[in-house]
Amino acid sequence: MMLMKKHIKGLILIGVGVLLGFPVFSMTYYTMVRTSTPEFCASCHEIQPAVDAWRTSTHVNNAQGFVADCMDCHLPAPHNTADFFYTKTLHGLKDVIAHFVMDEYDREENREKAYASFKNDQCMKCHRNILYIPDKRGAMLAHRDVVNALPGREKRCVDCHRDLVHNTVEFYQYKQFKKL
Repeated sequence: MMLMKKHIKGLILIGVGVLLGFPVFSMTYYTMVRTSTPEFCASCHEIQPAVDAWRTSTHVNNAQGFVADCMDCHLPAPHNTADFFYTKTLHGLKDVIAHFVMDEYDREENREKAYASFKNDQCMKCHRNILYIPDKRGAMLAHRDVVNALPGREKRCVDCHRDLVHNTVEFYQYKQFKKL
């Protein structure tokens, strides 16, 4: 009889945990998804110029039709759930505090901090076939030194590709129409 009461108590606790845990998890996930869009990022006036510059870049306008948004570059891959949630929360808190505490948002200073924090893995999420570009042998060879760097000779993607995205331009730069 005592054993049965423990089982029933355990089942009730599990049921209560599911009833409380599911809505909390759902709201957290919904919040993360809704706050991971360029539109949300642009809702903050400090970030609006960066989003406008991103919209004119080849990370939005390219022959492949692929769009890399804020989350793709500024956050770790979502499949690493714990790191993704931690980093996203940290970025969000930093941005909210900066919005309410700082007198003036220094876009260039924050841009430099972002570049300093980038890791090659963030670029490689999309550019994972960088060593297999049959029609661009020079690019293939140059990227080999980054992907398979010798100890002490490591490079970051942004060392060479620093000005690809957040540059203020007055027109859209369609990569497929650029003259070689």
